Amino acid sequence: MSETPSIPSPRQTLSFLRERFAAEGIRPKHDLGQNFLIDLNLLHLLADTAAVGPDDICLEVGTGTGSLTSILADRGAFVISVELDPRMHRLAAGLLGNRPNVRLLLHDALKNKNRLHPALLDALEQVRAEHPDKQFKLVANLPYNVATPLISNLLTLDFPPRTMTATVQREVAERLIARPGTRDYGALSVWVQSQCTAAVRRMLPPQVFWPRPKVFSAIVHLEFRSALRERIPDLPFFHRFVRELFLHRRKLLRVQLAAISGRRLEKAAVDRVLAEAQLDPLCRAEQLGVEDLIRLGCCFQKALEAQGPSSWTVDDADSF
Repeated sequence: MSETPSIPSPRQTLSFLRERFAAEGIRPKHDLGQNFLIDLNLLHLLADTAAVGPDDICLEVGTGTGSLTSILADRGAFVISVELDPRMHRLAAGLLGNRPNVRLLLHDALKNKNRLHPALLDALEQVRAEHPDKQFKLVANLPYNVATPLISNLLTLDFPPRTMTATVQREVAERLIARPGTRDYGALSVWVQSQCTAAVRRMLPPQVFWPRPKVFSAIVHLEFRSALRERIPDLPFFHRFVRELFLHRRKLLRVQLAAISGRRLEKAAVDRVLAEAQLDPLCRAEQLGVEDLIRLGCCFQKALEAQGPSSWTVDDADSF
């Protein structure tokens, strides 16, 4: 049973957007990645793929007009929706009305490319405390410029989303699901697949958005698996290790490991790390599967720790 009142949902069609934006004096901002889904079936597909219901807390990044927000709230979920543009925030607030299961936030979802915004984290903590039995999910038509840092940073949390269902640029989708040895396989692939199962549910042509982007998009669905994360003994260390290992993905492992150790590990020590990890010293990071990289990260960390205190910290690791 939904706990929301019966409020008409804003129907995000092309004619609706043009009329509303003209009335409000709004033009979409390219630099904020404002490309609105105008196919109502795809908005519902997002919610359907995420299996949204009354037992969920949904994070939406990019409120826009509030159309997806309304769909999620109508299904009984508690929705935390974040919008950076004050014009869109005001528009969505007016269209959505005062729903008890919707919280609209006006700020960036990211503090910077490596950190989620503290206000967003505070809101998530508060809502999770108020609804301890609900599952946390990401459901969003993500602006292209925040998709990668948002997904990667959500996976650093002690309480990551149970699922992440979102529209992303096709190139990002291909990186999320890429396999070893392929062009798109990299640090993002490893980081996500080390904790989640990942799938592309639908490719989206430019014409289902307004304004039309110049690229194709995709609906991706990631499912967090605690059993996968448990294989990683030190998550922050692995986060930085994977990022730095793939900065020069074509370099031989032996060379790259020595480089990212800050030359604290000599050639013989690096060879011992590779032997312990049961890996060929002449292979490259892009050839290794997730299991291989988790094992290598553990052996590499142990070798560094054996050298004594190190400046190899994880706090300032770059985002993917």
